[in-house]
Amino acid sequence: MSELAVAVFAAQTGEHVLEAPRSRRFEQFRLSFDEVAYRRRLATAGFAWVGRDETAFPPRLRAIHDPPPGLFVRGDAALSLVDRPAVAIVGARACSPYGSSVGHSLARELAAAGVVVISGLARGVDAAAHRGALEGGITVAALGCGIDRDYPRVHASLAAEIAGRGWVVSEYAPGVEPAPWRFPARNRIVAGLSDATVVVEARERSGALITADLALDEGREVLAVPGEITSQLSAGTNHLLRLGATPVTCAADVLRAVGVSPAPARDSERLDERLEQVRAAVADAPVAVDELVRRTGLDPGPVAAALAELELLGLVVQAEGLYREVMRPT
Repeated sequence: MSELAVAVFAAQTGEHVLEAPRSRRFEQFRLSFDEVAYRRRLATAGFAWVGRDETAFPPRLRAIHDPPPGLFVRGDAALSLVDRPAVAIVGARACSPYGSSVGHSLARELAAAGVVVISGLARGVDAAAHRGALEGGITVAALGCGIDRDYPRVHASLAAEIAGRGWVVSEYAPGVEPAPWRFPARNRIVAGLSDATVVVEARERSGALITADLALDEGREVLAVPGEITSQLSAGTNHLLRLGATPVTCAADVLRAVGVSPAPARDSERLDERLEQVRAAVADAPVAVDELVRRTGLDPGPVAAALAELELLGLVVQAEGLYREVMRPT
């Protein structure tokens, strides 16, 4: 039985189908389905299909209890990338600047160590993780809609960049529109492709916690980034930590969980006294420019210049008027 026929039938009926239905409707569809012609149309559109029973199908995803019939794939990377260690980074769509910064820097360091970063192309932590990973290596985006859709549309250019170096994948055929029930189903693809799942920020009923639960169900490692106890965005992650999730304080925590050695430490340029003074003032907590002026005793002009240099060096980031130190690899 063709797995592609099952996937295309599911797309046409709007159902979530994992095995060939024992129905007259499906039998009629199967007899009329031309797989060779359909694959040819996929290739013309720049897509490919990897069936569940094909050797190129990701082994980790095949091992879950409800794997999809196959994956539609958009991307230029070799299929062998699925053999590399992989980590899912997920979190809140409406994340804080802290969550975005951590997701970005964590993904960058993991990718630099050769880990494939998996996420869902959503706003917030997902997008930050994809962008960070692209700075250091390869990332894979799993969609909750047809492989020909970029959802949200604002991430079309990000999806194109991901496909240029990694993969965009979906169990849904071209033409399938996003629907609320498809995103929890998508989350099992994110968790299933990964050796471990890291939750950066999550409210109590966040979709990121669904991904974490799915990873736990499959016996995969779950890690969480600690957050402020007064923040609703940290309620979900702090709950995971109470349940025994591994705390993430640096990229090395995640690398150890998947058995990967950290990338060699990059030679850091010795900062001049002015830059080091400003960097040290940012290290304790997010801070505004006027507070940095007070802490350092420098004039506003030199502080602003130092911050600009530190941003270019990738040592600090700015969001909502506050500067914070970038998460360090170890």
